[in-house]
Amino acid sequence: MKITDIKNVRSARQQYVLVETDEGITGLGEGTLHTRELAVEGAVTNMRDYLVGKDPERIEHLWQDVFRGTFWRGGPVLQSALSAVDMALWDIKGKALGVPVYQLLGGKCRDKLRAYIGIGGKTPEELAENGLKAVEKGYTVLRICPHDNTDGFYEPGVQVRKSERFMKALREAVGDEIEIIFECHTRLSPPRAVELCNRIAPYHPFFVEDPLRSDSPEMFRVLRAHTDVPLGTGEKFGAKWDYKCLIEEDLIDYLRTDICNCGGITEMRKIAAYGETHYMEMVPHGVPHVGFLAAMHVDFAVPNFMCQEDWLSGNRPGWLDYDVTFKDGFLTMGDRPGLGIEIDLKALEPTSTYEHPHWRREDGTVQDW
Repeated sequence: MKITDIKNVRSARQQYVLVETDEGITGLGEGTLHTRELAVEGAVTNMRDYLVGKDPERIEHLWQDVFRGTFWRGGPVLQSALSAVDMALWDIKGKALGVPVYQLLGGKCRDKLRAYIGIGGKTPEELAENGLKAVEKGYTVLRICPHDNTDGFYEPGVQVRKSERFMKALREAVGDEIEIIFECHTRLSPPRAVELCNRIAPYHPFFVEDPLRSDSPEMFRVLRAHTDVPLGTGEKFGAKWDYKCLIEEDLIDYLRTDICNCGGITEMRKIAAYGETHYMEMVPHGVPHVGFLAAMHVDFAVPNFMCQEDWLSGNRPGWLDYDVTFKDGFLTMGDRPGLGIEIDLKALEPTSTYEHPHWRREDGTVQDW
């Protein structure tokens, strides 16, 4: 089998890749970065020139060749493009063999996947109310980011102290049996992250997500030394090497890998295996939509999966067909071959680009969004 073409496909802000072969099997993957869409598109086009004519079933070899075969390697743009192609290659191989991708990864380690949902609220009372609604739907893990309501201005100290009130209200509303992930969105400096973690510690967070900027993972040493609250990060990281000090020094507890920018299925399962040696569990970042479904195959197959961010249950796009069911807080998947997804190219939404918000502090200083 040979690759005959690789095509970029866009629907709204989602960035997909179709890998076509001379045997009529087409693979689908996603490389959505939610910004810099044209850069990712260009990277895919550049990879196409090299990959046409190659054997799509040599997935690991092609991953290594694309990643290491250029002097400038890694980074979110190149990794997103590689992630999309990698997913598509796994899709092709599963379809060629007539089995779901999770079977190629060793088969299911579990019957269903625990899902968690993000909830919001402009006041502690509204957050608590929304938390109870999510629990009624069956979710046993909730994710909150109560310092999102800033109108583009963000003062870290004010937001940390405000956040404590939201966490307290939600915990008192949902009780002790519900897990709560507290999302910081990489907005805090080490001292502010320490303050935040210790302020919400009495309310027993499942873990604090992305408390620090991702530029310097080694700064988790400072945070780890000053709090006992569980920590998780990873959605802004790329390949396994970005996790090196975090895993080897036991600086975090949960791995928040994003399949659309880490390097796809091939790399996500390696990060899981790396973390397994330190008893770290996977709580993958949720991305709509093809990437989410591809991540589910890894979730089923790795032993150290904990729960998956759910962007799918309440948002089923009309241009994709797949066999996934949500019930009582868990996701199940059928046994369609490959990734189990069919895309309707005629039903795609008009394409759009996106620029992340540019936040400021009161004095005009740039603040991470």
